[in-house]
Amino acid sequence: MAENVQNQGPQTTGHVWDDTLQEYNNPLPAWWIYGFYATIVFAVVYWLIYPSWPIGKGFLPGVFGNITYTNAEGQNESWHWNTRAKLLRETQEAAVMQKPYFDKLASLPFDKISKDPELSSFVTSAGKPLFADNCAACHQSGGGGKIGSYPNLADDNWIYGGSYEKIQETITKGRHGYMPPFAEALDAGQIKALASYVLSLSGNHADAALAAQGKDLFHSNTAACFYCHGDDAKGRQDIGSANLTDKVWLWANVPGAADDAGKLAEVEKVITGGLSKGVMPTWEGRLNQEQIKLLTVYVHELGGGK
Repeated sequence: MAENVQNQGPQTTGHVWDDTLQEYNNPLPAWWIYGFYATIVFAVVYWLIYPSWPIGKGFLPGVFGNITYTNAEGQNESWHWNTRAKLLRETQEAAVMQKPYFDKLASLPFDKISKDPELSSFVTSAGKPLFADNCAACHQSGGGGKIGSYPNLADDNWIYGGSYEKIQETITKGRHGYMPPFAEALDAGQIKALASYVLSLSGNHADAALAAQGKDLFHSNTAACFYCHGDDAKGRQDIGSANLTDKVWLWANVPGAADDAGKLAEVEKVITGGLSKGVMPTWEGRLNQEQIKLLTVYVHELGGGK
C-alpha cells in the first residue's frame, strides 16, 4: 500500500508540455480564498460609504452627504464629503471655540495672562501646535535650537532680551544678526590669539600668553570686538551680540568639541568666517496679532523669560 501511494506522486492537472513538463494541482489555501473574497466585499462597502465611482457627470456621493464650510472670502460653500472639506470644517469649528480665549488673551496685559489658570492652560495647549507649525522647523520641537544655526529658546539666555515685549518684537519684526568675517583683517596668529581669549572668558582652558595677546586685540581698533560685545564681553541686547563670558554657545560648537584643540578650532572658525546665519524672518502678516501674542507667552514660558 505505501509503495502504491509513493508511486502515485503529486497530483497534476493533466497538462503536459514537451513530454516532461507538467502542471501540479496545488489549490490555494482556504484562508487565502476567504481573505480574497473579504477584500472584494470590503471594497464594495467602501465604494458605497465614501465618494467613489463616476456615474455620468456625477459620482457615487457616499452616505455622509455634503459638508458646509466658510471659504476664505467668508462665503458658505458645500462640498461632498471628503477629507479636505472635513478638515476645513473642523478647523473652523476649532477657531470658533478658541475665539473667546483669543479675545481674552488680546485684552489682558502679559503679566496677567500667566496668572489666569484657564488662560495659561489655553496658551500651553494652543501654543504648542502653533509653535510646531511655525517655529519648530528651526528651533526644534522643544525649543532647544541647534548650536551653529538656531538659538535655544528653552534656556534663560536671551541675546535680544527675554521680556514679553522683546520676544513679541522678535516674532513680529524678525531679526537679522551679523558678524563680519576677520579672515582678511587678521592673520592666522591673531585669530588664534583672539580665539584663545574668547575661550578663557568663559573659563575654558586656553594658552595664557595667547589669551593675553587676544585680550589686547579684543579691545583694540584692529579687531574692535568690544564695539559689539562690550568692554566686559557680555554682549549687547540691542544688537543681539553674544555674551562671551557665560558658558552658553550659540554659534561655536564648543560643547561638542572633543578636546581643547577642537574648542579652539570652533571659535577660530566663527572669527574667521563671521556669521550671517542669525536671520529670523518676520511673522507679521503671516500670523495675526492674537497668534503672535500667544506665541510670545508660550516662548516666554519655554525658557523662563525675563
